[in-house]
Amino acid sequence: MSTHAKRERLLLADLLEAEGPEAPTLCEGWRARDLAAHVVVRERRADAAGGLLIKQLAPRLERVQAEFAAKPYEELIQLIRTGPPRFSPFALKQIDELSNAVEFYIHTEDVRRARPDWTPRELDPVFADTLWSRLERSARLVGRKAPVGLVLRRPDGQTAVAHRGAPVVTVTGEPSELLMYVYGRQDVADVELDGDKQAIATLHDSKQLGL
Repeated sequence: MSTHAKRERLLLADLLEAEGPEAPTLCEGWRARDLAAHVVVRERRADAAGGLLIKQLAPRLERVQAEFAAKPYEELIQLIRTGPPRFSPFALKQIDELSNAVEFYIHTEDVRRARPDWTPRELDPVFADTLWSRLERSARLVGRKAPVGLVLRRPDGQTAVAHRGAPVVTVTGEPSELLMYVYGRQDVADVELDGDKQAIATLHDSKQLGL
């Protein structure tokens, strides 16, 4: 049975291929080639990928990622499409699903929403619930540096507290849009914000959401 992560992986690979290496993305300073290199390094070069979380390892990550970005673009796309090597933890179906369903969804949107003519993508309810489940688990982590109290709410009323504090801003939207918002894509997330006006402005302009 295909997993959400596998489906999103193939969608991302197809989109990167169609858009070309110089296509813009929502990731500051990155074109499609840079985003593709990031995806490949993350799951194929554990010796460098630690730089995503550990500041001291960031220079090595940048060097390795630049090396991969210099490879033929078609090779990068094929590496994404075929997935990680057998010795990678991401090769395990359960880890791939837990780690990559959200990762690949967001990066697909990073390419889609960088285009001026992008339109919302309709997700099936099962995948939407999966994204909400991931968001509930990670809300405190991605919202830990929020400058105000932050509550995430689905249209059906389900909520997750991302950051305790006052004043409180409640962000309402579909799970996919809430993920885009809390992972730093505030300007393109289709959400509604409720709370003190100044707190909303402070949160919306914050560069401290996400990992």
